[in-house]
Amino acid sequence: MTDGGELVRALERLLEGRHGPSALRAALVDLFEFWLAKGASAAGVDTADPGVALVAVGGLGRRELVPFSDLDLVLVHNGNPSVGEIADALWYPLWDAKLGLDHSVRTPGEALKVATEDLRTQLGLLDARHLAGDAELTERLAAAAREQWRRTARKRLGELADAVRTRWRRSGEIAQSAEPDLKHGRGGLRDFAVLEALALAQLTARPVEELVAAKALLLDVRTELRRELRRERDVLSAPEAEAVATELGLADRFALARKLSGAGRTIAYAVDVALRSTVEPPRSRFGRRPSRTPLAEGVVLHGDEVSLARDAVPAKDPALLLRVAAASARTGKPIAHGTLRTLADSAPELRAPWPDDARNALVELLGAGEGLVDAVEALDRTGLWARLFPEWGAVRDLPPRSPVHQWTVDRHLVQACVEAARLTTTVARPDLLLLGALLHDIGKGRDADHSELGADIAAQVAARVGLPRADVATVSAMVRHHLLLPHTATRRDIADPATVSRVVKTLDGDVVLIDLLHALTRADSLATGPGVWTDWKARLLADLVSSCEEALHGKGFTAPEPLDATQRELLSDAVRSGIGEVRITAHGKVVTVVLAAPARVELLAPAAGVLALNSLEVHAAVLRDRVGVFTASPKFGSLPEPTLLREQFSRAVAGTLPLTQRLAAKERDYASASAFTVAPKVLWFDDETSGSNTVVLELRAADRIGLLFRVARALSRSEASVHWAKATTLGGAVVDSFAVSPRTGRVDAAWRAKVEEAVLTAAS
Repeated sequence: MTDGGELVRALERLLEGRHGPSALRAALVDLFEFWLAKGASAAGVDTADPGVALVAVGGLGRRELVPFSDLDLVLVHNGNPSVGEIADALWYPLWDAKLGLDHSVRTPGEALKVATEDLRTQLGLLDARHLAGDAELTERLAAAAREQWRRTARKRLGELADAVRTRWRRSGEIAQSAEPDLKHGRGGLRDFAVLEALALAQLTARPVEELVAAKALLLDVRTELRRELRRERDVLSAPEAEAVATELGLADRFALARKLSGAGRTIAYAVDVALRSTVEPPRSRFGRRPSRTPLAEGVVLHGDEVSLARDAVPAKDPALLLRVAAASARTGKPIAHGTLRTLADSAPELRAPWPDDARNALVELLGAGEGLVDAVEALDRTGLWARLFPEWGAVRDLPPRSPVHQWTVDRHLVQACVEAARLTTTVARPDLLLLGALLHDIGKGRDADHSELGADIAAQVAARVGLPRADVATVSAMVRHHLLLPHTATRRDIADPATVSRVVKTLDGDVVLIDLLHALTRADSLATGPGVWTDWKARLLADLVSSCEEALHGKGFTAPEPLDATQRELLSDAVRSGIGEVRITAHGKVVTVVLAAPARVELLAPAAGVLALNSLEVHAAVLRDRVGVFTASPKFGSLPEPTLLREQFSRAVAGTLPLTQRLAAKERDYASASAFTVAPKVLWFDDETSGSNTVVLELRAADRIGLLFRVARALSRSEASVHWAKATTLGGAVVDSFAVSPRTGRVDAAWRAKVEEAVLTAAS
């Protein structure tokens, strides 16, 4: 082989041969090494010249060269005055052959200095391998580079982690992506190189067999992709995936996509754990270990990880798993690896129907926003998500059939929840919106209409998590009809009354269901891919939904349910006991708290403030006259003593307990416990309550410490009398309704505006 043309012809013969991907890579390496050795010898780089060496880094250095890759070469010298001429003699034939070349000419000292300033160079030198010339010079450089990395790696972990995450944001991820970037994506070949670098620095163990197998698959796919396209490319799209799958002996591109997704998950998870475990845990003042901040019952934030509390007993607490996941998603902090192992080993299966605290934790998890993605991935990697939802197996890593989808089906469902979380203040039942988003495509991956089959599966899941029969029907209907509104709006004449009538009839005239489907359509579209949700589509949907609601003359507001016999008895006892009376009735972890106040004394704000001060999360509240009945549960810890509640409530009613200051301090202490917010929304409903001068105000907002207390104070300061209230917490969102009237004057636009502004400010 004497010139570039002969090299190119040899390359073409290799690419057109029947080599398997690994054999092809080995042949490519051998070919280039042979050609480079001849070129180096011709340029005067040989063992007779102890001052010059040709060194391979990158894929050639690792002997993992894939077709159409650049050659990463370093010409190392000890001050040889002829090095410039030698370099020209080496590089020009490569350029003439039109090969990609990433080259440098450096002394060992220069190379090491650049490595201290450029992390990519430092990592590249770890793969340094001798090609020609002075082998001892190559070994000295390689050994010095490895030693330098071992000495400095821990100090550069922050820089490494930042570089990794920046690359992830730019390139996306391998797992669950419809078009994965095999090299740069999260869970790709670059991430495997990070694992090897950390192991070389003795910060982590060497990659295990499962990781090595994942890397081999990525290399094989990358090799066949480039051979198929005959050019440099690392992003695998659907048309090429079919050919690559065939070359690798797989059934089709869908089988390949699932294997790739699994490989990407394996590597990505390992990198996450490695980066977390190699960073020194933060210490507080005086060298103490990081504090353990309570996040939920049995769950703490330990340093930068969500962990189990010391007294948590997973085997006896079926809902603990969901509380851990919800805390992780809400805070945006990862679940500690040890916590995941403990839960995988000892967390019991949730029996149907789920208890209320487990269902509430699920809703909080699904409504947490972006943090949901990593929380679900952590559970799925350890088999815990499948314990909660065995139906998930059919959609896990399932590639989409439509090219507009950017995610696999399972990731699309999780992403739909992320988008739906931003819409929880637009619907009366945010809990059903979130569950419907999670399940709307659960019927895919089977030989049946995914909407019809999915509706049956969704009904089973909704019943299992403990929803009432009516709510089960609503979730099932959401899944069955999740395509009805977008298909109608974009394919039919929505100005035709017959179109509107057909939609209303199909949905049984259920205005709440129409409201939920409207929000689900938006979440589904946004989670599909760029450009799927447009202003045009949004306007059509809004017009269709508005016409349906006008046809129904329906309202979204639900009045308070009447008190049951037990609550009426509690009310009677509380009223007889006088001022500041508190009664607590426990039903497992859920308690009923009855508080009574004397005449002409405000009840709602003091009651809500005292409950929040004691970390009691209000799930529902009914306020009538001077008595409030609150259904609540401890956010963490045990129930407060009734005597303490009675004492604090009496002081709050009398105005001697500084609730505003103490709640503000409590919220500051837990400020890091929420990584997701949503804009609050106020709705007004006329003619929904008795009294000509009384209206219903409904607040939909993200839950926060002391929210009900702040809203009650805002209403009071806005000259609004509260006749009754209904407060409902649904996971991370609240829907609070208040029957209000002006203390003086009539209900008018100015009064409404003043009250609405005060309430929104309190909820922001």
